[in-house]
Amino acid sequence: MLLIAFLGGILTILSPCILPVVPFLFARASRSRSSVFLTLGGMVLTFALISSLAVVSSEWVIKANIAGRQVALVVMVLFALSLISARVGTWLARPFVLLGNRIDPEASKMSGPAASVLVGVATGLLWAPCAGPILGVILTGAMLQGANAGTSLLLLAYGLGSALSLGTLIFAGKGLVNRLRPSIPVTGWLRRGAGLAVLLAAVGIATGSTSALSAGASSQGVASVEQGILQAVPKAVDYLISKVRADSMDDLKPQGEMPSLSGAVQWLNSAPLSSESLRGKVVLVDFWTFDCINCQHTLPYVNGWAKKYEKDGLVVIGVHTPEFAFEKIIGNVQQKVKELGIGYPVAIDNNYTIWRSFDNQYWPAHYLIDAKGQVRYTHFGEGAYDTQEKVIQKLLEEAKAQQPL
Repeated sequence: MLLIAFLGGILTILSPCILPVVPFLFARASRSRSSVFLTLGGMVLTFALISSLAVVSSEWVIKANIAGRQVALVVMVLFALSLISARVGTWLARPFVLLGNRIDPEASKMSGPAASVLVGVATGLLWAPCAGPILGVILTGAMLQGANAGTSLLLLAYGLGSALSLGTLIFAGKGLVNRLRPSIPVTGWLRRGAGLAVLLAAVGIATGSTSALSAGASSQGVASVEQGILQAVPKAVDYLISKVRADSMDDLKPQGEMPSLSGAVQWLNSAPLSSESLRGKVVLVDFWTFDCINCQHTLPYVNGWAKKYEKDGLVVIGVHTPEFAFEKIIGNVQQKVKELGIGYPVAIDNNYTIWRSFDNQYWPAHYLIDAKGQVRYTHFGEGAYDTQEKVIQKLLEEAKAQQPL
């Protein structure tokens, strides 16, 4: 599983989620090799630590995570300003140099490594990678078992894979910078351009516009490659064959009773619903979380089906199961539900009770239940929208035929 996590991290470079943090890392391309390694190391360790803690429900962890992201944004803005203006960089470094000289005259030599690690830590705090099949397996295991050394090692392996692919690109960029070094004016413009890119990225993350841009690019191709890796590794074959595949129209045989919907900490747009109260209705259960890019791609389809087939007896239930700590804050979920125009019932599953009940593993995940309360169709990830709509229509026709004349 460590190998799977490492390979999944390498593929992260192909996902749109990596784009917001790329300017931060590429701005270090002109630095020494050791500085780049320190930046990537700080990013990897911070990502592994924050992701491990994300499964802890304690309020202080959530607040610390949010505060850390805000501090990281401030650090990145200062970093950007120091790149844009050498005078600003000197002014920002002066207090640390004076403090280092006061403590130990040799300490000033550590300002470079310390700055590199700090940029890496800030990048790790701001990085929220797409939860493709591989990261989804790691995080769901952590949610069910709690934070532990095994999960942290898997997250560390995932981060190291990402660092390898990013580092390769950074050193390629470093070679270009070295070729241009004789041209001082060009190098200066490159430094200021990198600073502007970092500043724009920080503003984009703070305002949420980078999430909107990332949502415009699909991760479906990368997810397919990840699923291929999962199926190719012998240890994962038996476990994933039944989980990753989507049922076809020819395979709609009952898969068992609809699992329980109890355990949500709160319901939005509806009073609490139960499996029993939904008998006679065709039900679509959609597991999602608001910062998941893949979920953002599927939500317009789910919302459209909810409105189109409501009069025919379809009930759509969104189960919001958080991936990261800030997604556990109910106010954030309420705001996103309003922004996305979601009018169907949403169960806030902060304790992963419904997630466990369905034995779910992925975001997004769709479960279609017929009017008799039997699970008839499942689909994990993006895509197959036409097939899913045809299944909805077929189950609605069945429900109508079962009604007494």
